[in-house]
Amino acid sequence: MAGIPTTTVVDAITVTRSVKRLAHEIAERNTGAQNLVLIGIVRRGVALAERLIGALAAVGMASVPVGTLDISSYRDDKKGAPGDPRLIGRDIAFSLDGKRVVLVDDVLYTGRTVRAALGAISDLGRPESIQLAVLVDRGEREVPIRADYVGKNIPTPKGQRVFVKLSEIDGFDGVLIGDAK
Repeated sequence: MAGIPTTTVVDAITVTRSVKRLAHEIAERNTGAQNLVLIGIVRRGVALAERLIGALAAVGMASVPVGTLDISSYRDDKKGAPGDPRLIGRDIAFSLDGKRVVLVDDVLYTGRTVRAALGAISDLGRPESIQLAVLVDRGEREVPIRADYVGKNIPTPKGQRVFVKLSEIDGFDGVLIGDAK
């Protein structure tokens, strides 16, 4: 992000609070951990899913399995053609059949990433339901997708980009807005 002017819109404390609130909402809607699984979309969705697992355990929902999903080869915008060296793969060591899946990502924008994730999940099994948890919903959908759980709504105009930063990847927590270029 060197050279890209950014503005911090969410600090580390608010990121932590948002994750805790998401966990409480997930626990409230999904009474009990039975058949509940979390799947984080590579990259920052995975870190958020791991944080949610810890927060869910803190509210009495221990032993929720977590997996990772790279949807690059499912994208329709040529950002991950088959054979792309950026493909990281998936790590889902459990069946999705009959499970309540909470799909976790950092930012919901056009909806295309989630659409691709739904395609990948359907290739892996037949869940009972799929719910979506995101840290940031920035609006401006291109496909009709809505998150079930949202940490923060941050409407952002075209030409601007939302940068979610997580300590596991970036060394600090925060949400910044800057130019898309």
